Amino acid sequence: MGALASYRPVDPHEIEMVRLTREFVGSHEDCFERSQSAGHVTGSAWIVDLDREYVLLTHHLKLGKWLQLGGHADGDPDVLAVALREAREESGLEEIRPLSKGIFDVDVHRIPRRGDEKEHLHFDVRYLLEADRRHALRLTSESRGLAWVKVAEVERLTREESVLRMVRKTFLLPR
Repeated sequence: MGALASYRPVDPHEIEMVRLTREFVGSHEDCFERSQSAGHVTGSAWIVDLDREYVLLTHHLKLGKWLQLGGHADGDPDVLAVALREAREESGLEEIRPLSKGIFDVDVHRIPRRGDEKEHLHFDVRYLLEADRRHALRLTSESRGLAWVKVAEVERLTREESVLRMVRKTFLLPR
């Protein structure tokens, strides 16, 4: 994953997340496969509106939290393509475009045990995408809710540090 090698994290926590992800990818040939029981690479979409004032969040059904859209790579090493696919599937938006081919953020988080699925890690690689918030959204079975939220108000919905870090990064984007 060449983009990971050149990515520069922004704070000490993200530095550690990138180190862990590089180590995992470098030591697991099957890092993009959901069958890798220790964990796997996932691709996420931090979708901002055209004015960079809103971000699209989903209230994740299984985790019960407001998060960015995203999902499993399922064998695809092109994590930007994974993020775009997941963004379209989970939002119903067709016109979503990357603002950069570079990585926007990296996080590693624990996914709790559910049914037959053991607790494992998601090595989440996030990309900055853009969409027009005037287009209709479509809620899927993976989500309890889907909403454009003012970037300045995301903290009202979540205290997840990795989400709040992306909020801080969004404030630095050119408008």
